[in-house]
Amino acid sequence: MKKTLLCCVGLTIAVIAVAQTTKTVMKAMVIHEFGGPEVMKYEDAPKPEPKDDEILVRVMAAGINPVDSYVRQGMFGKRGLDNRPAIIGDDIAGVVEKTGANAKKFKAGDAVYSYLSVMRGGGYAEFAIAKESETALKPRNINFEEAASVPLAATTAWQALIDTAKIEKGQTVLIHGGSGGVGSFAIPIAKSRGAKVIATASTAHQDLLKQLGVDQAIDYTATKFEDIVKDVDVVLNCVRADPLSRSYGVVKKGGIIVSITDEPDQTECSKHGIRGTRLGAHPDAKVLEELTKLIEARKMTPIVSQTFPLADASKAHQQIETHHTLGKIVLKVAESPK
Repeated sequence: MKKTLLCCVGLTIAVIAVAQTTKTVMKAMVIHEFGGPEVMKYEDAPKPEPKDDEILVRVMAAGINPVDSYVRQGMFGKRGLDNRPAIIGDDIAGVVEKTGANAKKFKAGDAVYSYLSVMRGGGYAEFAIAKESETALKPRNINFEEAASVPLAATTAWQALIDTAKIEKGQTVLIHGGSGGVGSFAIPIAKSRGAKVIATASTAHQDLLKQLGVDQAIDYTATKFEDIVKDVDVVLNCVRADPLSRSYGVVKKGGIIVSITDEPDQTECSKHGIRGTRLGAHPDAKVLEELTKLIEARKMTPIVSQTFPLADASKAHQQIETHHTLGKIVLKVAESPK
């Protein structure tokens, strides 16, 4: 009798221990040291708890962005971002699991997508914390993988073109890197505002530019854009170095260059009578809600070129670091709920 009782007690303790483990631990890609893609390790991590206006999201998919590799390499250390062991990732789509005490906007079971603060991250995991101010309901007509590709890149495109350049109907926009993550969202955003869109991409990505509806597609490997483009109202620079230095002369007086990579040369801008600014995007739920409207109206469709399992995030980073990604790369974290 005593043995049976001890067995039962032991079994109960084991069950409780398993239950506690299930409650408090999740799988995630964790960084213990800065470095190459190989420093991300697929392992157990503490499951977070939402506070105040936060929500806990069961992540179905997480988007990959170039900034993720910069954080992984330690480039944000100068800004005080060193919370190792760390989970990076700023784009998530999933289902609300739990809400904080002051979170009123969403409820458990809601399908959402979020642009998490880069300084906080947490997206490469089975569960992530998001603030209500950086979250919106997921567009109904796309899946979780497509939704996870949207937040950071499309918000960047929106804040560059709408909030900063304030594009208007009838204006002309030149987009460098039209087939990349930000560019592939910038094209439909500009088109939705009635702008004429010129975009550059490599030979292999010309078909995507046409699919996105650009008015003039330029193969930068065969043609110098400055030889055939002039008097544009806005340049959105989504690539590194060279195109930016050659863009000042193609913008009409009073126009603007918005760069998401390198800082425009203010001396050159002044010489040409134009404005130039570098944009650092930030999470904004209201922008996500505007993007949702465009997607549900079928005026914008996310382009996901590759999907990797969460455990293969290092392979996804190897691809993003080529700087020649078509559209977006996404991590599939879990099967979508039925």
